[in-house]
Amino acid sequence: MIKIAVDAMGSDHAPAVEVDGAVQAASQLGVPLILVGQEDLLRPLLAKHNAEGLPIEIVHASEVVTMEDSPSTAVRRKKDSSIRVAETLMRDGKVSGVISAGNTGAVMATAKLVVGTLAVVDRPALSTVLPTQKGKPAILLDVGANVDCKPMHLEQFAIMGDIYSRAIFGIRRPRVGLLSIGEEDSKGNELTKEAFKALRLAPINFIGNVEGRDIFKGDVDVIVCDGFTGNVALKLSEGLFETFIEMLGQELHRTLSAKVGAIFAQNAFRAFKRRLDYSEFGGAPLLGIKGISIVCHGRSNANAIKNAIRVASEFCKHNVNDAIEKEFTKLGLMKSARA
Repeated sequence: MIKIAVDAMGSDHAPAVEVDGAVQAASQLGVPLILVGQEDLLRPLLAKHNAEGLPIEIVHASEVVTMEDSPSTAVRRKKDSSIRVAETLMRDGKVSGVISAGNTGAVMATAKLVVGTLAVVDRPALSTVLPTQKGKPAILLDVGANVDCKPMHLEQFAIMGDIYSRAIFGIRRPRVGLLSIGEEDSKGNELTKEAFKALRLAPINFIGNVEGRDIFKGDVDVIVCDGFTGNVALKLSEGLFETFIEMLGQELHRTLSAKVGAIFAQNAFRAFKRRLDYSEFGGAPLLGIKGISIVCHGRSNANAIKNAIRVASEFCKHNVNDAIEKEFTKLGLMKSARA
């Protein structure tokens, strides 16, 4: 049975949004959950929801990792933190996955230390889902787990992204692109030029270099880059979405005629906001880790927590880690044959 642990002390508004999101997930999705955190705070919040009968347990953790804590401090000194207890539950086979909206660096460091990486993966990658003009979401990775990368790391990210796209979004042959400063093969820095050569030989549908403006068009399903570039692209996208929504709202209320038009456009405007809402996509899977670790935005609301639980459950159902191990084993055999 799939069971997911929720780090209930991680987000900016913890533990209220984690409890709200867990109740929504348990009631709407039927996913059994364990809320990990300070029991004296969690139990009264859960009682307010009249959650009796829902498959939700509480496991106490006395310490909290803050956004100011360094990853090394979180891992070494806070051994009874909510994120460490949650990852330990997964390591011990008591849960199938973990979600956290806490300190991203601490979540990744704890997952790598406590649970470990898949034997076939050199470095885990943090992936995120972005909306596109054509409706199908695009996967961008890495978005922050690895600031400095080698070509072989980008090759591994591409294969994991390909598996993610096929397993979760049902895209039979995902189009994989390498984020660069131009579409031509010769464009980019040394990393992207060398990665281009490796990706051309990888067992994926590699379509070549893509530029930043291509990310949201819907013509590429998986976009690969190093964690520094990916994190900048992600944060820029989040800021642009928020600015665009705000500016559009201002224009719709600037004049009387615009206000009248806005009344008729309310449903379309709500649907538009929903398409850009990060909370609809849940969290960012940390690919390459044993078990399932989903990292959520620190500003996550209850809807984001619920959808992160959904994503974790889907990863478990589709055995994404097994697929990654099989693909990497095949890749190793192909490289040995070429050598």
